[in-house]
Amino acid sequence: MIPALLEKIFRPVLAKYSDTPDKFLGMISRCSDPKFGDYQANFAMAMGKALGKKPREVAEMIKADALENPLSEALFESIEIAGPGFLNLKISSDWMLKTLTAAAKDERLGVAKTETPKTIIVDFSSPNVAKPMHVGHIRSTIIGDSISRVLTFLGHKVIRDNHLGDWGTQFGMIFYGWKHYLDEEKFAENPIMELLRLYRIAREEMDADEEVADECRREVERLHAGDPENRALWAKIMPYCLKEIDHAYERLDIQFDETLGESFYNDRLPAVVKMLREKGLASDSEGAVCVFFPGRSTPMIVQKKDGAYLYATTDIATFQYRMETFKPDAIYYVVDHRQGEHFVNFFEVTRMLGYEGVDLRHVKFGTILGEDGKPFKTRSGDTVGLDGLLDEAVERARTAIRQNEASTIPEEDFEETAQKIGIGALKYADLSQNRESDYVFSYDKMLALNGNTATYMQYAYARVRSIFSRSGLDAEAICETATLQFTHPAERALGMELLRFDEALESVARDNRPNFLTAYLYELASKYSSFFENCPVLRAESEELRNSRLVLCALTARTIQKGLEMLGIQTVEKM
Repeated sequence: MIPALLEKIFRPVLAKYSDTPDKFLGMISRCSDPKFGDYQANFAMAMGKALGKKPREVAEMIKADALENPLSEALFESIEIAGPGFLNLKISSDWMLKTLTAAAKDERLGVAKTETPKTIIVDFSSPNVAKPMHVGHIRSTIIGDSISRVLTFLGHKVIRDNHLGDWGTQFGMIFYGWKHYLDEEKFAENPIMELLRLYRIAREEMDADEEVADECRREVERLHAGDPENRALWAKIMPYCLKEIDHAYERLDIQFDETLGESFYNDRLPAVVKMLREKGLASDSEGAVCVFFPGRSTPMIVQKKDGAYLYATTDIATFQYRMETFKPDAIYYVVDHRQGEHFVNFFEVTRMLGYEGVDLRHVKFGTILGEDGKPFKTRSGDTVGLDGLLDEAVERARTAIRQNEASTIPEEDFEETAQKIGIGALKYADLSQNRESDYVFSYDKMLALNGNTATYMQYAYARVRSIFSRSGLDAEAICETATLQFTHPAERALGMELLRFDEALESVARDNRPNFLTAYLYELASKYSSFFENCPVLRAESEELRNSRLVLCALTARTIQKGLEMLGIQTVEKM
């Protein structure tokens, strides 16, 4: 909203003095201290040398040109030049009041849809099936979901694609375990746990005996080659696997538009290798088929010497299918940082094939660590199961609610509330991190009622909503009729933060970092807290002022709710 208007005002001005206006537009930022204004720009400092003028002189020229734009009269209360040439921009309070009034009546909170919608595939979650999902799957799943939600809200056509690992080595291990150690009663009782048991047995034997490892690999080869027994076994196992992961997605409130496993692309793999050969991109090397890259010694193998295909081959086949089927403008791969080299090579291959126009991104993320600084495990050293992780978060939420003497949650809503708080806390704890960083997992911190946590944000929402429930006033009706006014700096500060919601969403969309949104929500809740302390609402001096402040309350609650929704987190009416 405001950044878009600033761009419309300053782009033509900067283009008048520079051939690269975009470089200087990036120098407009929020003021760290509101006493200097709302936004500041230091491009005059950078442009002075190129123009052979003093920065302050350049700032005067830019200010004069900007004020000639009719948009400036409505948007700015003042443009001040400070120091050697900084521009301090203060937004008009009248413009703010008018814009906030419109946002309060708008179901989109004043956030416009993009004028240039794109078709974007977000490839995320992508677990290897045939064993329960674990803590390692949580980051890709919820980061990809949040990015998808934000892009969709901003008006893009988003295709959520779950590229399942349903054709890999784990099936060879499970087939080996099935043929040697299957307990049919246990399978009938709990199929996934029995498959996991078989997998672990095979893993232990593989690590200890190379012959077993070879046998597991041969089981996979037989599957890929169409062996009737292994194909039938695969078909028997898969429905249980899909049911298990669907249960996890239901708990996390995750949906997909496309769910195709590696098996779907199996028949396309020979054609991929043939195409790469015909285009001169792939050649034989020590019996394998490889793509070599100029200036790099490590090739990308697309077919091993034993004839087997690799993830790289499948990714190329998947990319071709997506381009043919969806014709996307962009594909985002939400995959952990350890696959960085693979995606560098894979993206290079797509360029070598002539796909220059599609925006390919590896949205990489770090590892969840335990308090010992190592990858998060159970006390016994096992990988933490996703179901167990969610169960523990919800149980701790139940305990926290029971221990809160001020809780007003009705008994009939207790369990639903605990689910929302526990799972919301888990998601927010992850999404509030810089996705590329490792972070230490802590149940206690994520359920805290203060600090940048989901529980604090849900409490902030419930706190605002309680004003309306206690008073019996209709928020929607007041937003339709009230006249907004600023009588205290805390009102204006809250209003400015509300107007920055679209900035936060655009930042997430631009850099694929949900933590920009969590930081915004925390700042909004902080601004609301200051407003609430300094500006009586129901006991305001007049009905007009009360209603004005109620509009700010209602808009704050709706913005928090929509922001949490973009993170895949639900709000609660009472805490």
